[in-house]
Amino acid sequence: MIAGGLAGLARLVSGATGRWVGCRPEPRQRIYFANHTSHLDFVVLWATLPPTLRRLTRPVAAEDYWGAGLRHYVITRVFDGVLVPRGSGRAAERSAQVDAARRTVERVAAALGREHSLIIFPEGTRGPGPEVAPFKSGLYHLCALRPDVELVPVYLENLNRILPKGELLPVPFLSSVTFGVPIRVGAEESKAAFLERARAAVTALRRP
Repeated sequence: MIAGGLAGLARLVSGATGRWVGCRPEPRQRIYFANHTSHLDFVVLWATLPPTLRRLTRPVAAEDYWGAGLRHYVITRVFDGVLVPRGSGRAAERSAQVDAARRTVERVAAALGREHSLIIFPEGTRGPGPEVAPFKSGLYHLCALRPDVELVPVYLENLNRILPKGELLPVPFLSSVTFGVPIRVGAEESKAAFLERARAAVTALRRP
């Protein structure tokens, strides 16, 4: 009930509806990967899915932001989210970061189980506007572990205007959530080529 109420509130504030231009909302395992500009992103994307799909779709969220207090309750108990750490990026800890990143990807892959789908943001952090930043490598490694799961690019438009970075209260503004053509990692495709192709698939959904 709480999740449904938050979904309704998110749709009311954002005015968002799902635009399925490259696929249909079907009951199959998927990884929805999207651009990231607002803390509302996963809620609005989740809210545009049909109720039958919402129940099996889990957002992947940053542990440093969602890991305590009311936020932790909302992400874990209401949305059944998967919390993951974000690396510091310091060169002196590069080896430890690689090991941590591998464990994180394995945890996310395990969260799919046999029936769940995921919502992830491959940029790794929120951006200031409509441009999509280069993707982190986690998406590639996740797909390598679970090549059976369909990848659906999603472009979220105008959510940065509803809840800009650094703001606490949302401002009503019309937004959209566009679902594109599913992709998969090619048999001989390099990590760099796949990540750029995945990023291009999200960017292509942006309306002129």
